[in-house]
Amino acid sequence: MFDYDKWQEIFATIMKNKLRTLLTMFGVFWGLFLMLLLLGTGEGLRNGVTKDFSAWATSSGFVWGRRTTLPYKGLRPGRAINFDLDDALAIENEIAELDALAPRIQLGGFGGSNNVVYGDKTAAFSVYGDVPAYHRLLKVDFVKGRGINPRDVAERRKIAVIGSEVHRVLYAKGEDPIGTYIRLNGVFFKVVGVFKSRRTGNAAGRDVQSVHVPLTAAQQAFNRGKGIDWFGFIAKSGSSAAVVEGKMMDVIKRRKRIHPDDVNALGHNNLEEDFNRMRGLFDGLRWFVWFVGLGTLAAGVIGVSNIMLIVVRERTREIGIRRAIGATPLSIVTLIIQEAVVLTAFAGYVGLLLGIGVIEALNQVVGTNASMFLRPSVDFQTAVLSLVILVVGGCLAGLIPAQRAASIRPIEAIQS
Repeated sequence: MFDYDKWQEIFATIMKNKLRTLLTMFGVFWGLFLMLLLLGTGEGLRNGVTKDFSAWATSSGFVWGRRTTLPYKGLRPGRAINFDLDDALAIENEIAELDALAPRIQLGGFGGSNNVVYGDKTAAFSVYGDVPAYHRLLKVDFVKGRGINPRDVAERRKIAVIGSEVHRVLYAKGEDPIGTYIRLNGVFFKVVGVFKSRRTGNAAGRDVQSVHVPLTAAQQAFNRGKGIDWFGFIAKSGSSAAVVEGKMMDVIKRRKRIHPDDVNALGHNNLEEDFNRMRGLFDGLRWFVWFVGLGTLAAGVIGVSNIMLIVVRERTREIGIRRAIGATPLSIVTLIIQEAVVLTAFAGYVGLLLGIGVIEALNQVVGTNASMFLRPSVDFQTAVLSLVILVVGGCLAGLIPAQRAASIRPIEAIQS
């Protein structure tokens, strides 16, 4: 491996056929470069898409009421299904797999209707009545103050937690909103916290354009009685969100006298299933990228093998003379394999550097605020593994030509 004469000979062979060597190395370079680029951009796409999912509790979901479509126990179809606090209590008492329940109400739909006032400024934002568990379900980051706590709910405190966009629109630049009062549909609430979203794009926009108040205070202030619009839930660790979702709907159907086969009376969304589908999609995409990348690498390695066969054919006389003056078959094999490894390793190293460089450039251009493409990267182990696979491929690429060179009979080679 460290024979100076061998290295001189390899270098001379490469320089003798520059264009052929360059084209062969380009095939290897392109294979590794393309694989790293695909892996890096695939990771960026995964990060962008799954960032929104990371804000949610994994084993969670929602259940809401619709209208019945089947008659049941003398009741006609078409009944609107509405929830209340008694339903929430029954769900919490009867479902052992339930970790947290987040009953919610919403005022005026998304965006509201000029329903939030501070001083002389008025704006339209979504207003929700919530319990502390909701921000375990959808995680946010508090930039000022705090969130809703159990005592706020128990004492029906008129406090409010506002999104960062609400803060920006209603308050002067640099003004601290903590301790100030905003008016929601004519009722004053004290601001105790400001939060920003962990999500991106439109989802983040919806999050930060919202105001959250204690559920009980909202029910009292806005004449909602015990009414609840929908439920969020989190399953216990080790339990499935699908199990909790199914049991919740069973409890609600029994309490609201809904036909057991009426699948349209209740709406539901299982975030655990959505997360698993997304994870499966990107795992499949990653395997596909590896398949394409390794196929491209294999094509480059095969190109090296073909070129080395040509090299052996061109140097048949030289190899015969070597054998005639005492060169062992092993020395011939190591010479050919070493030349193949040099070609693949050098081309692969250039591909590795350029691939990582392009991915890092994309990372700098995209930044951290993109919604669908975020932090493209290739981890160190993957990069090294790719180069190792390539070097091993180079050894294999030189093996067949090397065996052919070692099998050359000196007399036949000299006479050719």
